[in-house]
Amino acid sequence: MPMNKTITVFGSSKPKPYEEQYKIAYKLGIMLGEKGFNVCNGGFFGIMEAVSKGAVESGTEAIGVTINTWGLTGNKYLTKEIKCVTLLERVNKLIELGDAFIILQGGTGTLLELAAVWEFSNKEFIDHKSILCHSSMWKKIVDVMNIQMKSEGRNTNLVKAFDSTEEIVIYLAKNLAD
Repeated sequence: MPMNKTITVFGSSKPKPYEEQYKIAYKLGIMLGEKGFNVCNGGFFGIMEAVSKGAVESGTEAIGVTINTWGLTGNKYLTKEIKCVTLLERVNKLIELGDAFIILQGGTGTLLELAAVWEFSNKEFIDHKSILCHSSMWKKIVDVMNIQMKSEGRNTNLVKAFDSTEEIVIYLAKNLAD
């Protein structure tokens, strides 16, 4: 029996269950689970909790890669928790576990994660895997970075921006099929 592919989802820890970004992440978790994808994320709250909850409710795994820096415990929906000591160890583990990456709304931590996976792919430190952003914020950042990437003669097709999470899941189902 083949193992499910794992999608690492990056996003903010701030959204609450009644907020739009939490609802988007929860729905994404459900859709990924329905397609048979496991999810991996930073394991705490907000978008991480929402996507974990959706995936688990759809019958797949939710892996949380946590860090002890803040003295927090992983969210209650995790089916597996991997504890890291440093932030860089955590980011590296999140990247290592992902067969593809989805970047939802977030702040500087999410920007760090996007930048790390993008740069690792750009420099071929990792095999190219789908890096898929959701939201107009990320689209603007990707567009600006791709202007620079083009001027440097680099690949401008490493990160794709989508308007909807439904489009992201359709893309992954098509491109990660066994």
